[in-house]
Amino acid sequence: AKVEELKEKLQAENNYLKEEIHSEINNAEIVGQSDALKNTLNEVMQVAPTDTTVLIYGESGTGKESMARAIHQHSLRKDAHLIKVNCGAIPESLVESELFGHVKGAFTSAVRDRIGHFELADKGTIFLDEIGELSLDVQVKLLRVLQEQEIQRVGSSKVIKVDVRIIAATNRDLKQMGEEGKIRMDLIYRLSVFPLTVPPLRERKSDIPLLIEKFLHTFSKRLGKPLRAVSRESMDLLMDYHWPGNIRELQNVIERSSILAKTDKVEIDDALVPVASKPVTTDRSDNSRAQPVPVDVIRVQAAGDKTEAQRQYTTLAENEKSYITALLNELDWVIGGKKGAAEILGIPASTLRSRMKKLGIERPS
Repeated sequence: AKVEELKEKLQAENNYLKEEIHSEINNAEIVGQSDALKNTLNEVMQVAPTDTTVLIYGESGTGKESMARAIHQHSLRKDAHLIKVNCGAIPESLVESELFGHVKGAFTSAVRDRIGHFELADKGTIFLDEIGELSLDVQVKLLRVLQEQEIQRVGSSKVIKVDVRIIAATNRDLKQMGEEGKIRMDLIYRLSVFPLTVPPLRERKSDIPLLIEKFLHTFSKRLGKPLRAVSRESMDLLMDYHWPGNIRELQNVIERSSILAKTDKVEIDDALVPVASKPVTTDRSDNSRAQPVPVDVIRVQAAGDKTEAQRQYTTLAENEKSYITALLNELDWVIGGKKGAAEILGIPASTLRSRMKKLGIERPS
């Protein structure tokens, strides 16, 4: 039985090593020189050598897993395993077994003992992504691991000691979830010993050219194409976009454009980056809601006295200018603050003002 258990553990460790190698090949390492990113990396370097529990906050696609890997690689546990678990991807009925393991006969399909993620991470680090997706029952057992560093397999009364560092991550507001009773407040306190926030891409736009360079290098090798750079117009388009999907969205856009590229200079189709894709939906004091500006109306407004053919192909900048102007008129030219144009567009007020200046948008006298 002991030999079988060791064989299973070895096989599981090999599988995780393969996943880690695949992850390192396919995911760009942390790239950037912006102040926002540097501040986060400084915090990573400070907490990494300790055994402190870390809770990483960040929007989807910002690179929370990369930060967790950086913490592990600069810790005293770097020679042991980093076990990654997406808590939101495991069926609720299997979460406890996946995390803590089970013994033969614990439930119908348990035909043999199984080692859980925490045992595999012994002497190493476990990264629990989407921590807010765990049920309250599993949260109680996780709290025990944090407090006592011990687990019990499902169906067993035997206590197993583990030596694991926990790094958790979420894109949700855990405090609000705690107030709503969806997550235990004592678990939040235990996880939040060292909170770390990964900045969204819209707050580190100076890193976009570096990320693009990295992605082009990756896709050039993968696709067998000599991809050198993106055009100036494409770079302007990418820099102006607010990137709600963050780095993951940027990577997807560059990959699609790389596949379509016919020369070493990649052209970004404006259809791939919908700069003015958000509808105008403001909540006015009289409870009326502004309606989205029809594309045909925008085209006519922007086209002026152009021919019918020209009206169908007005530039993206003209469409964007008309869209922003229509939105500002609807909001009495309120740019920042609650329910201002910047909030509705999902971009910082400073970015909107900069875009208005570039497009020549001014408030009528």
